[in-house]
Amino acid sequence: MQNTTGERLKNKKDSSWILDNIVTIIFIVFTVVGFIVSKDVSLNYFLNELTSRLFRNAFLVLSLIIPVLAGLGLNFGIVIGAMAGQMAIAIVRYFTIGGVSGLFLCFLIALPIAALFGYFAGLLYNKTRGQEMIASLIVGYFANGIYQFLFLYTVGAIIKVNPTHPMINPSGIGVRMTVDLFPVKDGGLKYALDNIMKIPFMWAVLIVSVFILAIIVLSNNNKKKKSKKTPMYFLNVAACTIMIFISVFSIVTNNSLMQVNKVPVVTAILIIALCIFNELIMKTKLGQDFRSVGQNQHIAAVSGINVDRTRIIATVMSTVFAAWGQIVFLQNMGTLNTYNAHTQIGMFSVASLLVGGASTSKASNRHAIIGVLLFNSMFIMSPDIGKALFGNALLGEYFRTFMVYGVIGLALGLYVWKTNKKSRITLE
Repeated sequence: MQNTTGERLKNKKDSSWILDNIVTIIFIVFTVVGFIVSKDVSLNYFLNELTSRLFRNAFLVLSLIIPVLAGLGLNFGIVIGAMAGQMAIAIVRYFTIGGVSGLFLCFLIALPIAALFGYFAGLLYNKTRGQEMIASLIVGYFANGIYQFLFLYTVGAIIKVNPTHPMINPSGIGVRMTVDLFPVKDGGLKYALDNIMKIPFMWAVLIVSVFILAIIVLSNNNKKKKSKKTPMYFLNVAACTIMIFISVFSIVTNNSLMQVNKVPVVTAILIIALCIFNELIMKTKLGQDFRSVGQNQHIAAVSGINVDRTRIIATVMSTVFAAWGQIVFLQNMGTLNTYNAHTQIGMFSVASLLVGGASTSKASNRHAIIGVLLFNSMFIMSPDIGKALFGNALLGEYFRTFMVYGVIGLALGLYVWKTNKKSRITLE
């Protein structure tokens, strides 16, 4: 009888784990299948594409974590932060301020613009309590209309600019559809952050693996109450050890993995810094307020927490980080697609976070990084899967869009289903 009960609990736990991670599992299977059916995707090509996308997109996805913890759900409104970043880049590019100084100026200009946008968005979210995700979507669409009017007409017609400037349309009104940011050597912003310092890919893998292994071992040994080492502990140690062996072997033999694109160190440091910030802020009084408000707003208010103010601070932080993330994104792309660069930022970033195993009420740095890796793996493999299975790479491109919206729909549907199930169990 006891064994039967134990087996039921184990089966229930296993099925719950599968449901919690179903989206992540789907994307892992998709990537593995992609390698099996695709003949044109080499490991080097895959790693080149994946690493460039990781450093390009990770900062944006990490900007979503704080609103989730503060009970605001998935902040599709980071689109307005992306617009603030693009405004800053447009200003700096117009005055032809390039290099690291120009990039730093972009971050500086974007800060007050994004903070102002985030403040007004936070006020709206407080008025639409319980429907923040829908409100954030509408905010993005509304702000996009104002943004389009600003760059299509206001620049030139109201704000006087040099009509012969390469950014401005030949008519003298409006900004061109595409603006070249130019390489740093030509006084531009292209790769201004990425090119500060780079190291070979396998050296980066070696350094990161050694660092993670040291943290795992030290954190386990420094516990006040030493617990029994779990299978996950040994799995993590084994994974790090294997990666160290592979990287050392590649460096010594100078094999093909050494030809993978070099890692932009400063960009990686910025991403790591945001990860550390997300962890440390949750240990402060403000971070505890975020958590309390996210768990139960009524109890948080009774405890003396200013709920509305806390939610606004979370929104402002997310919007500012999104603005900086868009600047990191665009300097890597090398061009500013004036009217479309920001439009899919919210959807793709939210989908990436969900792919990593996050939900509307739970998110972490781990979810963000794993999500970026898996989501972009799908982007890399989908054209080749479409070509291999259907003889048409275009079908793979359409499949990308289907997966983006499908992931968001599936994750939200599962969240609602689990919430309703939990409510029924509580009532019973």
